[in-house]
Amino acid sequence: MLIYRGLSRISRISKKTPFGRRWLPSHPLLSGASHSAAAAAADSSVKDSGNISLSKTREAYSWSLPALHGIRHQIHHQSSSVIELDPFSLVADELSILAKRLRSMVVAEVPKLASAAEYFFKMGVEGKRFRPTVLLLMATALNVRVPEPLHDGVEDALATELRTRQQCIAEITEMIHVASLLHDDVLDDADTRRGIGSLNFVMGNKLAVLAGDFLLSRACVALASLKNTEVVTLLATVVEHLVTGETMQMTTSSDQRCSMDYYMQKTYYKTASLISNSCKAIALLAGQTAEVAILAFDYGKNLGLAYQLIDDVLDFTGTSASLGKGSLSDIRHGIITAPILFAMEEFPQLRTVVEQGFEDSSNVDIALEYLGKSRGIQKTRELAVKHANLAAAAIDSLPENNDEDVTKSRRALLDLTHRVITRNK
Repeated sequence: MLIYRGLSRISRISKKTPFGRRWLPSHPLLSGASHSAAAAAADSSVKDSGNISLSKTREAYSWSLPALHGIRHQIHHQSSSVIELDPFSLVADELSILAKRLRSMVVAEVPKLASAAEYFFKMGVEGKRFRPTVLLLMATALNVRVPEPLHDGVEDALATELRTRQQCIAEITEMIHVASLLHDDVLDDADTRRGIGSLNFVMGNKLAVLAGDFLLSRACVALASLKNTEVVTLLATVVEHLVTGETMQMTTSSDQRCSMDYYMQKTYYKTASLISNSCKAIALLAGQTAEVAILAFDYGKNLGLAYQLIDDVLDFTGTSASLGKGSLSDIRHGIITAPILFAMEEFPQLRTVVEQGFEDSSNVDIALEYLGKSRGIQKTRELAVKHANLAAAAIDSLPENNDEDVTKSRRALLDLTHRVITRNK
């Protein structure tokens, strides 16, 4: 039985950071919206949604726009005085090592299973390694000096051991993520992923499911090797959340399907829980305080939500070539996302179309027509910006640290909040 640890509500103390106020540039697609509305940030308190039963989803989470309040950060263009950092280049060497280690970890005795398990870990199709990048940067951003005076050799050994354990979290997270992709593609009957044929399309559903299960089992073995009960509980909860979120998506009632609260809860389970709990695990392994661990969790949660909200937008505005999957894939599968939900607020008659379903392609065209007349895309981007600002606020709230590597990593984590909301694929 999973042991849930609730995250208590904390109050943030506003303070200056080594690199000044956080920033996010305004986006051309947000033109016409007031800066004050786009910059309003959500309640920064964090709740561990693992404690929340589905029957209390609407009570425990208030995701609607009127509820977004609390910390406010001005959105503005990046200052020319700030030297741009490429977050991925900062950890490029580690990512290369991590990629090799992942390929060795998913080797199986049965050749067919090995081929399936290695499918998305091969060179060229491994993706950008977004989650491992976040976690490695977070590890440096939360660097803690050993307080006791130790010989250099001992201190170096302790630092190396800690980094190895944190790298293990990044590897586990990537294996869980890829396993969820394999299972999702089977459930969605997808035929492409990352610009190539999906594993279920190439090797069949049964092998794709087994490959996903195999990756989860390898992740569990690696997780057990850390011998940290709280970290094991966090990552085990993530797997439960993935299953819960997918089940929520498959079994929605009419009211739930048209509810933004329900949609954001499901999105947390399916997308943000993995990165938020992994960030918290990084903090716990570093020996950070409960307050800092919550800030790490908050960063991952809001970054994950912002990422998925932009994914929702790109499903309508992107192309198959840029996304590596068919555009309009969500709505064609009957999945209602934020842009349609916002459009429905402006045009209640759209709900009738949604309830009829999208097996009839004419209903897709009608929904797109309503979406085009609405502010659904714009409001989804605005909500993504709000969550990106909350992620940045969490980094701003970390204890001050003047170490150069720590400062660079924190700036890189801020940069990722910008990249997430301005990406086009």
